[in-house]
Amino acid sequence: MTDTPTRRRLLQAGLALPGALLLNPLQAAEADRLRIGYQKSSTLMIYLKSKGVLEKALAPWNVSVQWHEFNSGLPLLEALNVGAIDLSADVADAVPAFALAAGAQLTYYAIETPSPQAQAIVVRKDSPVTSVAQLKGQKVAFAKGAGAHYLLLEALARNGLSIQDIEPAYLSPADARAAFETGKVAAWVIWDPFLAAVQRQSGARILVDGTRLSAYRRFYLAATPYAQRRPDVLGLVYGELQRAGNWIKHNPNQAAEWHAPVIGLDAATVEVANQRRSYQVQPPDAEALAEQQRIADAFSQAQIIPRKVRIADSPVWRPAS
Repeated sequence: MTDTPTRRRLLQAGLALPGALLLNPLQAAEADRLRIGYQKSSTLMIYLKSKGVLEKALAPWNVSVQWHEFNSGLPLLEALNVGAIDLSADVADAVPAFALAAGAQLTYYAIETPSPQAQAIVVRKDSPVTSVAQLKGQKVAFAKGAGAHYLLLEALARNGLSIQDIEPAYLSPADARAAFETGKVAAWVIWDPFLAAVQRQSGARILVDGTRLSAYRRFYLAATPYAQRRPDVLGLVYGELQRAGNWIKHNPNQAAEWHAPVIGLDAATVEVANQRRSYQVQPPDAEALAEQQRIADAFSQAQIIPRKVRIADSPVWRPAS
């Protein structure tokens, strides 16, 4: 395979590309496998992975499951775009615009309802910064294309600023936390469970969260060719995601005890993060898709993505009534 920038980004994101992923379409159909990308924040899909739910449910259909972890949503959807995976776990609301601007063929198949408090702009506990306006001229860390990116745009705009008024530091969550704690950046825009972790472990102070700025829905997407070929598999995954979300919200203590060792955090931190997430899975609705268009427009107007994106051009899978 040619060493392209996209391939390098996928390798950096932690997606190995073994020979099995380089099969031609006919071979892929014969193998009949489902390749899923997820992040540490993909709680519902991680639950299904850890319990082997999809493997058991799809075995009678002769469909195997492969899992690939990414450090943020943008490289995940890049992998979906180039055909390295078939299905994404949840990504933040800002991420699809970047993938669609790159020409990705994506199908929306589910959303999580809003969780605005599950992402925030934070500063260190001893920081003199007390308002977003005071970030002017300062270095701010965030993952490019993440929901945090859009939250920052909105927060700056509410204070009469733009992205040009700060110094962006495009960093993965792990690198951003190191820069944040050593004082190399003035602020960090981050989502749960990383948000809960830096609050509890480092005493980080929330400058502003997504309340009245960004609804922070989480979106689940599929490669359109896969969605067209296996809508039955999408239906099964959708139903299991709904059940997982209901279990987590109705069993918060048990859910935190299960989730903590899986992602390397303590249960108390995970429970804080889970309280701020809705985990309510439903089909993509008109309101959510309209918000997707507003987000895409905000990025194109700020010249962060190269062209205008029409969300209405992307297919939407819906469960059978």
